[in-house]
Amino acid sequence: MELTVWGIITALVVGLIVGALGRLVVPGRQNMPMWLHMLIGVGAALLGTIVARASGFAETAGIDWRELMLQVLFAAIGVALVAGIGRRRSVSRY
Repeated sequence: MELTVWGIITALVVGLIVGALGRLVVPGRQNMPMWLHMLIGVGAALLGTIVARASGFAETAGIDWRELMLQVLFAAIGVALVAGIGRRRSVSRY
């Protein structure tokens, strides 16, 4: 796999979309900056692709909906974990 400028731009755009979809799936309010959603989305997209390839269903013609669902699921888990950690840190104890 060759790393190109367009490949990096595509990964960032896909990460932004997957991170936004992951944020929509998680109920409640998440007080996180957009760059953190994009970072989680890029990681989730990468992890979802690795799992899809290991499972043997990453090579399909057109849009691979199963791979996309895995990516969104991983993004939702990542957003929920990071939002939960941030919520726990912002609680003040008396």
